[in-house]
Formats: sequence, structure tokens, C-alpha cells
Amino acid sequence: MLVNIHDAKTNFSKLINQVLKGEDIIIARDGKPLVRLVVYSETINERHGGQLKGLIEISDDFDAPLPDDLLTKFYQDEK
Repeated sequence: MLVNIHDAKTNFSKLINQVLKGEDIIIARDGKPLVRLVVYSETINERHGGQLKGLIEISDDFDAPLPDDLLTKFYQDEK
């Protein structure tokens, strides 16, 4: 169902009930669809690591302190 913004504001509670019953509600401005009302569902996507295993190589000194000359370049404006 396509509803203009003014009608959506006026009948918001009714539109929510319709969405909860499975109806597709699209809110439009000047006849152009802008947004879709959907039922909120809290989905938790389980995270799994390792997708890039073998594709990325991190050197052993990745977290080693930076050399003084490079640190100076980063902080030269803080004097």
C-alpha cells in the first residue's frame, strides 16, 4: 500500500497495525516512494572469524614502537 506522508502522520497507529498483520506499507512524497514500514526484528548475526585467513599477512613487529624520526613527523605540530 502506498500512503502519502500526511496520511501516514494522521493514521500512523493504523498503519503500524497493518504492518504487524503482514501488509507492506510504503510512505511517499508527491507520489514518489520514500520509506517502507517494516516489522522490527532483533536479529543477532553470529560473528565468525577467519574469513581472510591466508589472505593477509601481519609482520611480527606490527605493534612495535615507531622510530623516533617518524614519531617526530606525527607530533611536530604539537610544540
